[in-house]
Amino acid sequence: MTTKKIFLWMGIVLLLTQCQDKEPINSISENIQPKSTVSTLKSASPFGEFTILDYNVAGLLEPFSSGDPSVNTPKIGVLVNDYDIVQVQEDFNYHAALYEGDLHPYCTPTSGGMGIGDGLNTMSDYPFSDDLVRVDWNDCNGTDCLTPKGFTWLRLRLDEGVYLDLYNLHTNAGSETADYAARRANVTQFVNYVQTQSANNAFIITGDFNCRYTRAEDNIRLVSDNLGATDSWIELIMDGLEPVQGSDPLVCHESAILTDFTCELVDKIFYRSNNFINLQAVDFTYEDAKFRDEDGNMLSDHRPIYTKFQYTLANNLRLSDQFGGPHGTSFIDVNAIPVSPVVTTIGMRADSRIDQVNLTLSNGTSFVHGGTGGTAKSLTLNSGEYVKSVKLCSGKYNNTTRIFYAKYTTSSGRTLTGGTTTSTTVTYTAPDGWKIVGFHGRCGTNVDKLGVIYAPI
Repeated sequence: MTTKKIFLWMGIVLLLTQCQDKEPINSISENIQPKSTVSTLKSASPFGEFTILDYNVAGLLEPFSSGDPSVNTPKIGVLVNDYDIVQVQEDFNYHAALYEGDLHPYCTPTSGGMGIGDGLNTMSDYPFSDDLVRVDWNDCNGTDCLTPKGFTWLRLRLDEGVYLDLYNLHTNAGSETADYAARRANVTQFVNYVQTQSANNAFIITGDFNCRYTRAEDNIRLVSDNLGATDSWIELIMDGLEPVQGSDPLVCHESAILTDFTCELVDKIFYRSNNFINLQAVDFTYEDAKFRDEDGNMLSDHRPIYTKFQYTLANNLRLSDQFGGPHGTSFIDVNAIPVSPVVTTIGMRADSRIDQVNLTLSNGTSFVHGGTGGTAKSLTLNSGEYVKSVKLCSGKYNNTTRIFYAKYTTSSGRTLTGGTTTSTTVTYTAPDGWKIVGFHGRCGTNVDKLGVIYAPI
């Protein structure tokens, strides 16, 4: 972020009195569940592709912005329509103008203007689940402490049962010793969060990292080293070779339209696959020429970066959608499911709600999700018997949506039940020739959200 720092300090009182922008479309709240649904898995497309654009839009209140946001933001709002997913930073006081021309059907709500919000928003052709989370940095320095910068996490639904974690971030700027320390702390905090919240899940991370691979003081490599993530710029433009840390910066020309993408921007796009979704970056550009005004000037003090992704799904796994509330920690069992899984035992812990779901495979692998409350129940399957369906009910406890009831039904018609039934319910039934072999969802001391994983019989 480039700012006129001295004016920001002088303008803090003005910033805190700024009015919120108009309410955006498709604000995310707790999942509105159907009263009763029977869900038999359709065949999700085994192949898909989408484009993603990351852009710091320089939406600080004039005259504190390095750009001309009152004029340029409406233009940006129209231009971003050419991309399936758009993630922006510094979307502060001109948020309404950005969304005015945008036609994406799914958009995150603003968190407020400069001095109030984090400036992070997402526009998408794909629906969100109800899992939007905004996290502030624990560390900041200087003027970066004047607004709660941080990162967002949400979950995209690409197809039935096909979910992708999506992160958007903006780290501490600056080049003083304290700025470097705060930025390194930001990256470490973020990586630790992703390790927990997206364990075993496929994800895409975009944002203004304010980091360079060449800069000795930055720790951008934690994202790839600790998360197993791939930088699409490194992969597609740099032939997989990271610039040497401490070497001369790969400087981009300050104002000329970029055609040589080997210069390094501080904006990045990372991605990771899992055993169900195989992501592949197939195109990368700096969309510099497109985001210019009539006189050829940049619409922001950053260039937008673009990646086109293709994805394929494993042919031996399918997932249901998820049912429940946006609480607890995310989990998914796909990376631990063997090629030919056989469930030997299914179980739960339950009283008035479902505290835990669990199952054991014939190879000894156990999946356990939830807490230790309630009464333990289990059912040992006979040879050739498999789990055919799971019925779930949800309800409110302490003002959060959780799973209140579960009923497993096997291919032999045997059942295992626990919890309390409600009128809000769903039943996930394995397609012909498939069986239930694992779970995905969210949990803490209870099970908050649940979906199932299918494998061929």
